[in-house]
Amino acid sequence: MKQVFQDARSAEITVAEVPSPKLLPGCVLVRTAASLVSAGTERASSEFASKNLLQKARMRPDLVREVVSKISRDGLLATVSAVRSRLDQPAALGYSSAGTVVAVGEGITDLDPGDRVACAGAGHAVHAELACIPRMLVARIPSAKVSLDEAAFTTVGAVALHGVRNADIKLGEVVAVIGLGLLGQLTVQILKAAGCVVLGMDISKERVDLALRLGVDAASTSSSAFQDLCLQQSAGHGADSILITAQTASNDPVNLAGAVARNRAVVVAVGTVAMDIPRRLFYDKELDFRVSRSYGPGRYDAAYEQKGIDYPIGYVRWTETRNMEAFLKLAADRKLDLLSLITHRFPIARAHSAYDLITGRTHESFLGVLITYHDFVNETPSIQLAKQNEAAANPASIRLGLLGAGNFAVSTLLPAIKRVGGVEMIAVSAANGSHARHAAEKFGFSSCTTHEQEILNNPSINTVVIVTRHYLHARQVIAAFKAGKHVFCEKPLCLNEAELEQIVAVLSDQTGGDGVGKNHAQLLMVGFNRRFAPLALRMKAFLQEVSEPLAIHYRVNAGFLAADHWLNDPQQGGGRILGEVCHFVDFLCFLTNSSPVEVETRCLPNPGRYSSDNIVCSLRFANGSQGTISYLANGDKSFSKERIEIFGGGTVAVLEDFRRLELIRAGKKRVLRSLLRQDKGHAGEWEAFVAAIRTGAQSPIPLREVVTTTLATFALEESRSAGKPVVIRELRRNVDALDTPEASGFDQAS
Repeated sequence: MKQVFQDARSAEITVAEVPSPKLLPGCVLVRTAASLVSAGTERASSEFASKNLLQKARMRPDLVREVVSKISRDGLLATVSAVRSRLDQPAALGYSSAGTVVAVGEGITDLDPGDRVACAGAGHAVHAELACIPRMLVARIPSAKVSLDEAAFTTVGAVALHGVRNADIKLGEVVAVIGLGLLGQLTVQILKAAGCVVLGMDISKERVDLALRLGVDAASTSSSAFQDLCLQQSAGHGADSILITAQTASNDPVNLAGAVARNRAVVVAVGTVAMDIPRRLFYDKELDFRVSRSYGPGRYDAAYEQKGIDYPIGYVRWTETRNMEAFLKLAADRKLDLLSLITHRFPIARAHSAYDLITGRTHESFLGVLITYHDFVNETPSIQLAKQNEAAANPASIRLGLLGAGNFAVSTLLPAIKRVGGVEMIAVSAANGSHARHAAEKFGFSSCTTHEQEILNNPSINTVVIVTRHYLHARQVIAAFKAGKHVFCEKPLCLNEAELEQIVAVLSDQTGGDGVGKNHAQLLMVGFNRRFAPLALRMKAFLQEVSEPLAIHYRVNAGFLAADHWLNDPQQGGGRILGEVCHFVDFLCFLTNSSPVEVETRCLPNPGRYSSDNIVCSLRFANGSQGTISYLANGDKSFSKERIEIFGGGTVAVLEDFRRLELIRAGKKRVLRSLLRQDKGHAGEWEAFVAAIRTGAQSPIPLREVVTTTLATFALEESRSAGKPVVIRELRRNVDALDTPEASGFDQAS
């Protein structure tokens, strides 16, 4: 299918063929008929992308501070690589569209294929022939009277409607609308439908004339004349409410709003304008200044938009979905003239012309700009980008299929795999077709798809890399192993003990319990990369001379995640202990060369924050070593992220952010540094995995150690919930048979 993208470096618009989106639970698959190009939001995005790096830095000093902080923590080369990776990702444009439902996902009961719908949401209602839209961002079109071209205005109409609601406008009030672009024209018509006296102002005479034709009571292109209009229409009092729907960096609209308002009026900023409030003017009239946020309640709430958890109508009458439905009802009742707002239509193949228009490259007036689509769409779940080599007969060759193409895969893991080399990139799968295509093109995969079965069933792929969301890991590991593939799974391996039991059972069934697969030894590798970092290996070698138990403190300056981040979702991410602390548990096991037997988790009180954001974990190991993991989100992000201190046998080792290692013994200190790049072992783990596949050796991290770390992480989460120490249980199924006797030197609990 075709989709519109924008290059983050040059602002160039491209129309690319990408795999059709995967239909997800709680979503509907929509064949797009028309999508609206936002002259405000999308023009601003395009103008920002077209600026050079210095200009972008001046506009976003907050991002500059983040980059400088990252350089100090991670090194120059690592930061440059991360910035380039972010800029390489093309932006999917669009957020307001309309079309026909093609299929409905699991849990959808009130929509059916064939329903005509309006769609909303950046990243969802994109300019593409097909789109996967969460249910709460979809509104059924109530009448055949509303064309799909008209319904494409629904998202911007909901923005206008929410602005009107924020002004708390009453029947018969005098309302001033400053800015008569698309948002302003919709606002004017909504206000007239609500029985208000509506006055408009815009510097464009063409837009003023259009507003007059569409029913505004009076309008002007002059600020002074507009002030006179407001006084004349309000018996000298001034406007009851003022809606600022302009798009400008100037503060003039705010100043004008204060000038035309009556005492104690309400001023609502709906458009993007400067907000340097003139205090004397607003103070003298005791004006109420409000900022209207997007389409209404529910916007930016992941529980509402992604999980479909609606707000009870008795408590929240107008959500973003109900605003969309109300706008469509106004259109169906012919209270709105939307066709008069359409000035241009471009087929998707000529989408670049639409952006030339809204950014001023084409000198032509415009208002409502639509991208249109053919009735027939060729659904393409996969796209071949290059000729694929025939599968090699040698089982030691590595032919890779990737599940997941998110930020970590593209910015960290795949670059590490490419640096190691010797891997043939066959296919990449992601639920988002644009992400799949971007990863495939950037890293040389032969094909991309949105169907994971095309990876699992591909006979030319012998190694599957899993970097999807955590709740998918166990199922995908099992499916890939049953398909006879080597498996590399980014941490965590799974989210509960039942899944762990299933994985071990499948490994046992596939290998016959002796480590030998049906055709050759299949390997399972989990992405516990820190044990493969160069400075970590130097530290481990230094500790080999210590014959007594170790005391280890691992401090992690993690930073807060938003409460609605997917990692904090117990169903999707499992929380930060299962999703992130597992890394540090594995590293302590590696350094002590022993298994934890008892753990305890204590939480810092953090009102309004997730309790697992600030925790102190204590681990007692079978060989007597003691470990502490302080996983903290309440520090300054500019400070170093990770620090490991080890004491034992007259020896001290300190590793700072995997860039500086201090080794101290007998009064002598040795310092090792990595100046330009932080190396956390991502390339090292892949080198070890590749070598094991080629030589037929055991996995670089024996299964027993993976199971030990995973069980210890489960116990830490259990301790957090129970508020007491937890003794680590053994897995019911014996995993020793899946490792050779020499595979692990771990000390085991008796």
